[in-house]
Amino acid sequence: MLSLDFSPFPMLETDRLLMRQIEDSDAQDLFLLRSDPAIMRYIDRPLAESTQDTLDMIHKMQDSLIANNGISWVITLKPHAKFIGSIGFWRIDKENHRAEIGYMLAAGFHNKGIMSESMITVLKFGFEKLNFHTIEANVNPANEASIRLLEKNHFRREAYFKENYFFNGRFLDSAIYSLINPYQ
Repeated sequence: MLSLDFSPFPMLETDRLLMRQIEDSDAQDLFLLRSDPAIMRYIDRPLAESTQDTLDMIHKMQDSLIANNGISWVITLKPHAKFIGSIGFWRIDKENHRAEIGYMLAAGFHNKGIMSESMITVLKFGFEKLNFHTIEANVNPANEASIRLLEKNHFRREAYFKENYFFNGRFLDSAIYSLINPYQ
């Protein structure tokens, strides 16, 4: 079984990006993402209605971090620490050395390689430092951009579930992509 300890918080860095811990002061920027129908189109979660909604979400992320059950990074462009997106592991299955990755990025930063750069760094951390055997992603099959990102990073589709998820009065499909540790 995995034994995880996210203290001190592991900041990650690339040539362009700094990935830091989420803070209460990020609530407004997170609200802008979580309340944007275009960004949330494939997330299949209710739109945030207030910064209190996103502040509550941040507190859940912080609680998960303290309990060593999940970790999320704020994506920022150097040299600024301003929130432009997030990426992280949740639904960590310690017994089976697995985690689910989730991510989102502000619209003005799409198609610039930022999420791919973030993902490469976070995947490497997950496999090399957290000792995950497998990282998976649960994707709305209509989210072609997310699927391209996953496939570019060597994820393979392992499952396709028909109408397995009920949201907004409809049953939706899910596609599961996964990547087995390439560093083993």
